[in-house]
Amino acid sequence: MATWNFCSGRGVTEQLTITRMGHRGDGVADGGTEPLFVSYSLPGEIVTVAPVAGHGDRRELLRIETPSSERIAPICQHFGTCGGCAVQHWRYDRYAAWKRDLVVTALAQAGIAVDVDALIDAHGEGRRRVVLHARQNRDVVNVGFAAPRAHHIVPIDRCPILAPALNDVIPLAWALAEPLQPLRKPLDIHVTATDTGLDVDIRGSGPLTSALEIQLGRVAIQRNLARLTRHGELVMQRATPTLRIGLADVALPPGPFLQPTAEGEAALARLVLGHVHGAKRVLDLFAGVGPFSLRMAEAARVTAIEGSASAIGPLKQAAGNTSGLKPVETQVRDLFRRPLLPAELQAFDAAVIDPPRQGAEAQTRHLAASKIKRVVAVSCNPATFARDARLLIDGGFTLRQVTPVDQFRYSAHVEIVALFVRG
Repeated sequence: MATWNFCSGRGVTEQLTITRMGHRGDGVADGGTEPLFVSYSLPGEIVTVAPVAGHGDRRELLRIETPSSERIAPICQHFGTCGGCAVQHWRYDRYAAWKRDLVVTALAQAGIAVDVDALIDAHGEGRRRVVLHARQNRDVVNVGFAAPRAHHIVPIDRCPILAPALNDVIPLAWALAEPLQPLRKPLDIHVTATDTGLDVDIRGSGPLTSALEIQLGRVAIQRNLARLTRHGELVMQRATPTLRIGLADVALPPGPFLQPTAEGEAALARLVLGHVHGAKRVLDLFAGVGPFSLRMAEAARVTAIEGSASAIGPLKQAAGNTSGLKPVETQVRDLFRRPLLPAELQAFDAAVIDPPRQGAEAQTRHLAASKIKRVVAVSCNPATFARDARLLIDGGFTLRQVTPVDQFRYSAHVEIVALFVRG
């Protein structure tokens, strides 16, 4: 019988049969008093496992006694020790079906019966932004990603899910972390690939001396960075980091939130534009730097609302500097504390809402109570999406279309674009 060894046995072991894949990408063994979760296992496999200290429902995979026929070789040598990916070992068609089912299951648990489209693969050329961690280990700095469900850092030399523009990001992160080693502080190095070069923001260092800023500036010049900041404060800038969004060039703030892949942003935007087609006045809630607003403004008047002034400023500037767009109004507003009320929503034909992972329950309640005819919901969390979808449906909307989009390949994260129509 073929065996797959993951690590040496430790203490008490047991054999389990994996019956299904959990929503976080772990294999699940049912049949006992409670489900048991085994990372890196697949449905149908018989595995030897050991208890995980402090986690009664988790087991560590020691050996695969009977591998699944759906198991494939992972694309990364660090898979299984680095916590960045959960599901590199599963045949793509089964993986894609599981990701779609995450959305189906969340909707079913909320009592919502609707056809869910096939998963759109939006990995494209890879992720265009990454956060690398640098941690002191005695006299050595380790740079990489956190281990699975742990705080220590797994040093890596390559990451195959990143876009080509980030091919040299790991040696770059090492070069930036080394001058800061005497501070002995945990660093998070945020790197974004922009149209004008890499934009880097270092967080966790605390204030820097002039000598350290000079050293980091030299690294930035040697590595031809577009910009280097520390907690948003400028250290060195060779060029303004910009990103093309529709007809506009957007000057990005330090460490901006962007969709992780360029193809992911484009796929989400295509769906959103299709759903708001024909609307004359559109509201964009949680607008960010404008991935939807600036594209929608080619055909409709847009009001973009965002809680972060550092994001809405570049959106406003880009809209004002771009010809061929209809008017774009912008507003800084905390939509969690001050959601738009039904009376404020009545001027719009359609609303697009793209909240963080926690969803936007308060704002959704007001959308449900308003007279607005169309709501396009974008979400990165099936559970909170289903919760908010239930509110809209109970408020008189019909859920017309749900499309899952995969731009976090090999992870348990999935994006959703959905169209709600009143009546």
